[in-house]
Amino acid sequence: MKKSYISLLGGIIALFFVLNVNAQELDHDDHEHHDHTHGHKTEIGIGNSAVYFFGEEEFSYGLHLHVVRNIGHSNFGVGLAYERIFDEHHHNTIGIVGSYTPADRLHFALTPGIAFEGEDWDEKNFALHFETAYDFQVGNIHMGPMVELGYNFEHVHLSMGLHIGFGL
Repeated sequence: MKKSYISLLGGIIALFFVLNVNAQELDHDDHEHHDHTHGHKTEIGIGNSAVYFFGEEEFSYGLHLHVVRNIGHSNFGVGLAYERIFDEHHHNTIGIVGSYTPADRLHFALTPGIAFEGEDWDEKNFALHFETAYDFQVGNIHMGPMVELGYNFEHVHLSMGLHIGFGL
């Protein structure tokens, strides 16, 4: 069972790598010095998603919130994230986000953190989330599809939904 999770994580990391290489080639061809931050230094993001738990084979609704600050004029950002999955266990995750935007509209994030159920801090676990989103810009708002893989010692889940970001 654990081998399948490790294989799945390895496959997603490989997919991110391939997408990153392709995005960099496209970005280099179209415009060599484009600002990937959409002109803002900070993003407040909201992700609404359907969440599938692999071990339990069930779906739930998930809400993801984050604040990410761009590092200088680079394609990297850092911030804080919170995820709540509205299931019978009331899954919560708090973490530190590291984001990377290799090309205009394409975003990757890695969020290590702490997962706990409900308000029970006694049984907290290490958690790790991999997220990717592709957005469409409308003024200071950008939105588009997102996919996230979440892992902690108790479960693995896949989230698919809509990311909405507000630039400040």
